[in-house]
Amino acid sequence: MRGRAPDPRFWLLLPALLVLLVTFVLPVGGLLARAFTQPEPGFQNFALLWERPVYLQVIWNTVMISAAATPVALILGFPVAHAMAHGSPRTRRLLIFLVLIPFWTSLLVRSFATVILLQRRGPLNTLLMNIGVIDTPLPLIYNLTGVLLGAVQTLLPFVIFPLYSSMKRIDPSLMQAALTLGAGPVRAFLRVYLPLSLPGLMTGATLVFISMLGYFVIPALLGGPQETMVAQMIQDQIAQLGSWGVAGAMSFVLLAITAGLLALLHKLVGLKAVAR
Repeated sequence: MRGRAPDPRFWLLLPALLVLLVTFVLPVGGLLARAFTQPEPGFQNFALLWERPVYLQVIWNTVMISAAATPVALILGFPVAHAMAHGSPRTRRLLIFLVLIPFWTSLLVRSFATVILLQRRGPLNTLLMNIGVIDTPLPLIYNLTGVLLGAVQTLLPFVIFPLYSSMKRIDPSLMQAALTLGAGPVRAFLRVYLPLSLPGLMTGATLVFISMLGYFVIPALLGGPQETMVAQMIQDQIAQLGSWGVAGAMSFVLLAITAGLLALLHKLVGLKAVAR
């Protein structure tokens, strides 16, 4: 019996698959393979990560900074997405335009602009001192505050648009019905609106957390030594020390953390619910 002929539409995917193979799968696979082969075959690179506290501290920093940035982005993005979903058409167009503006600018340019904005004699500290809110400049840069501010302002669109997509499908009459039946605004929000917007909320949280795990530019420009993240350590291992094996091991650990989080998300809410 002859097998089924492949779907002709598959050939439309072939160019993109080839580009993905050449630019992503092969380089990343080669780096991961070096974790087990350089400087010699074995698991000595992973043992080194365990034995030296500096590597474990960097991995811990990466997870904690990502975990701290995620709720901040969700809290700031939620009201913006709500205004986009339930505001007037003019408000919606304006907010979409404002949210899309960061995509028109390089991440590196935005990061340097954030450095200028947050420095001790920058516009933000100068404004706060001029209006009498503070007497001395706040330390807003080269620390965790700078990393969080820089990360959140770049990742907000990844929260807003999934939330907007979910909120747009919520019937406003459901909230009115809950209020009519005696629920207060807070209870109606927690029992009706928030569960219905949960798919967008989970999608935005996942995008922010996973994107933050691999950030390099923002912690390098806005953070200090205490905020060193895995991507920076990988770059240092390759560019300064030539230790491809350790870099590959750290990449493998970071990939394992990401895969584990996705598996946990699949178990808790299901990927179908997240994608809706």
